[in-house]
Amino acid sequence: MHPHVHDPAHIKGIRTVATIEFTKGVVVVLAGLGAFSMRHKSIWGIAESFLEFFHANPYNHYVGVFINLVYRVSDVRLWKIALAATIYTIIRFVEAYGLWYLRAWAEWLAIASGTIYIPFEVIDMIRHPRGFGALVLVVNVAIVLYMLYVRLDALEKRRVRLAQQAAETESGT
Repeated sequence: MHPHVHDPAHIKGIRTVATIEFTKGVVVVLAGLGAFSMRHKSIWGIAESFLEFFHANPYNHYVGVFINLVYRVSDVRLWKIALAATIYTIIRFVEAYGLWYLRAWAEWLAIASGTIYIPFEVIDMIRHPRGFGALVLVVNVAIVLYMLYVRLDALEKRRVRLAQQAAETESGT
């Protein structure tokens, strides 16, 4: 067992977070590949086929957001999206790997990377309140708080263990 994780329940919880982070990375890879595959193609034709396939109502808010995004896409923008998706995915996969193998650095990374998104998610919820956004925010906050609990618990257990070792050394046992 790794020295910073003494409670077997933490292993299951940390690996659950690792699976979530890995899944987020896979989703972004698939979305990034989809966006990248659209370069040098008629983006309007693809968008129109997509909307027809899903029988989307052109007056729906989300359809409007999608159409606006398609209108603003260019090859340069696609390259920027692909680069951002690549960086994001690398971070998610590295974090998932480290969490799966119970590395303390990955736990700190999970805290930091999750905390970065919370203000943006809160602002998005204030501007556009919706169920999915609330779910994302709640899951993200839960992961950050859980990982913080795991790290603080590990630090406390380490402090107690070091104090016990010091006491044993002083008593000569």
